[in-house]
Amino acid sequence: MTKSTYSRADRVADQIRMEVADILMRKIKDPRVRSVTVTDVELTKDLRIARVFVTTMEQNKDERLVFDGLAKASGFVRAELGRRLALRYLPELIFMKDISGPRADRVLELLDGLHRDQSHEEMLAEPPHTDV
Repeated sequence: MTKSTYSRADRVADQIRMEVADILMRKIKDPRVRSVTVTDVELTKDLRIARVFVTTMEQNKDERLVFDGLAKASGFVRAELGRRLALRYLPELIFMKDISGPRADRVLELLDGLHRDQSHEEMLAEPPHTDV
């Protein structure tokens, strides 16, 4: 029997991600958490702590309100997870801002800038074409 590279913590984290997204979308009545997207869940190997990464369209003060709403709803979300998942220990949920999207956008922007600069330098280095 071969050992899977996809660990139990990864499988449970995937299931938690889907369930938390569904709970936030369908069960939570708090208007502060309406604009939340669950992007990833990282679960410790002992399945005791789940870091739930979320993105929101809100900015600054409104974003803080979203995370306040998530913190307040975390007990309800955890209880609902307990009804949906058959786990010996239900992990503590910690909602965190997912910064990978804006970071990836910035990296792509920098790469595009490098490409434009390189193309501009190549155009300046080419000798003009003259037909004789």
